[in-house]
Amino acid sequence: MTYATLLQIVGDEPVFETGLLMAGSRPDPGLFGQLSRWRSAGRIHQLRRGLYALAPPYRKTVPHPFLIANRLSPGSYVSGVSALAFAGAIPEFVPEVTSCGPGRTQLRTTALGRFSFRHLKPELCHGYRLAKLGGDQEAFVATPEKAFLDLAYLQPGGDDPAWIDGLRLNVDALCGATLVDMAATIGSPKLIRAARHVRSRENDGELAFEEV
Repeated sequence: MTYATLLQIVGDEPVFETGLLMAGSRPDPGLFGQLSRWRSAGRIHQLRRGLYALAPPYRKTVPHPFLIANRLSPGSYVSGVSALAFAGAIPEFVPEVTSCGPGRTQLRTTALGRFSFRHLKPELCHGYRLAKLGGDQEAFVATPEKAFLDLAYLQPGGDDPAWIDGLRLNVDALCGATLVDMAATIGSPKLIRAARHVRSRENDGELAFEEV
């Protein structure tokens, strides 16, 4: 396969897998060697085994970090501070994309950013939806309420009012009733306490983008 052929096949894709290139009755036996050479030459980025992205200036589409996160760990969804920032629920810029899912906890550093994955029991992997990211890209992202609960669940002392207040939550971006109901459904006393604290501050505005 030539690089021109590769561009014809995946030029419009934000990321691509080797399975796409091997489709057909006569897969190129030298494909993996070519991919290795193109990676060494800086023409493609390897994100994980079998998953790649075109490098600039060859790419037509810049892959969104959330889409990359989903593809790095199938079955995961963007959550925690990344999903909260996406929803406008916290003011900070989040340089690392955080995801949750049934897979193992891991950190991946790629040419396109850092991606952390936290393990959750399968029964806790809910409360996310397919979010539009622009440019025909989309990814599974937790609702703001589930993103907060995931964060509190994984954080030691995640029900501590001082820690919650330190997040500087924009409570207008969350639904307090939904938060409390979701925590009750999960059945974790820790999450119920955390959700109730957020709801208790829903009307006083003290959590919303405080100055530090």
